[in-house]
Amino acid sequence: MSVLSDKWIKKMAKEEKIIFPFVSKQVRKGKISFGLSSYGYDARVSNEFKIFTNVNSTTVDPKKFKMDGFVTKKSKVCIIPPNSFALARTVEYFKIPENVMVICLGKSTYARCGIIVNVTPLEPGWEGYVTLEFSNTTPLPAKIYANEGAAQFIFLRGNEKPEISYSKRKGKYMKQKGVTLPKI
Repeated sequence: MSVLSDKWIKKMAKEEKIIFPFVSKQVRKGKISFGLSSYGYDARVSNEFKIFTNVNSTTVDPKKFKMDGFVTKKSKVCIIPPNSFALARTVEYFKIPENVMVICLGKSTYARCGIIVNVTPLEPGWEGYVTLEFSNTTPLPAKIYANEGAAQFIFLRGNEKPEISYSKRKGKYMKQKGVTLPKI
């Protein structure tokens, strides 16, 4: 398994539309950086947020998830309450080749502020907008900036195509459009 370079990512973004829209260089001036890096792609967070709230005393249950635990907001910024979290999605749509696995790590700018970005791996053959979880581990409100960098996606080529890809398995999060909540 090898990590794929900026040259490969750029070529595949152009030819196969694995990332759309695609930013071919790092954008940094006055922003949390996003775009192509040496061995990855820094994706942006959209302006659509679902912020966890305890107003309705909802229990978080992944098997019986209730929408009343979230407040939906479209904004240039998202304020996450102390010791809470918000869900969002990437600006970019990803289409993962069948011989590639993608792992994601949060931006260090957010991590250094106590904001953890979590994403599960993007499996071979998966496509859609990526749902991002921002966890505010601090006792203070935390701010997330829409249309700026959120997480770096690292592309790993497998030694061969898997027997059954995510698309062939008809995975439940295939081609997700907006912020997607848990499904069983």
